[in-house]
Amino acid sequence: MVHHLDDIDKKIMLLLQHNARMPIAQISKEISMSQPAVKERIVRLEENNIISEYSTTFHLSNLDRGAVAFMLVKTEHCQQLVDFCTASREVTDLFRISGEFNYLIKVQTASIEELADFQDALVQIGPSKSHICMKNILENRILL
Repeated sequence: MVHHLDDIDKKIMLLLQHNARMPIAQISKEISMSQPAVKERIVRLEENNIISEYSTTFHLSNLDRGAVAFMLVKTEHCQQLVDFCTASREVTDLFRISGEFNYLIKVQTASIEELADFQDALVQIGPSKSHICMKNILENRILL
């Protein structure tokens, strides 16, 4: 069943996207709606899997993981790559893509040397190309 979002649902989602810990009382005040009505809408959004989880975003650069690279990988050993990335603390995102390469990995480490070590470890799985991020312009962008 498709759940159609109205303007109130979108306002609630926007508030939660900026602050997933915002209390229902605050949301209620922001959108001029009763707390029980807000709670009911949030529960409905969760039940319809529109809100799938609440999370915390870390600034990895403040956790000694400021070197960012995107690595394109071409492999026929897909499960081996998935297992490798799942076990690697450096990997923050893994995408299956189309084109010459079939995976895109986002890697965050403390240094360029650690990025090189990570890429060296990938050699056993298949060829790769790395693109080092020089500056992050948009990250964790608010979607609504």
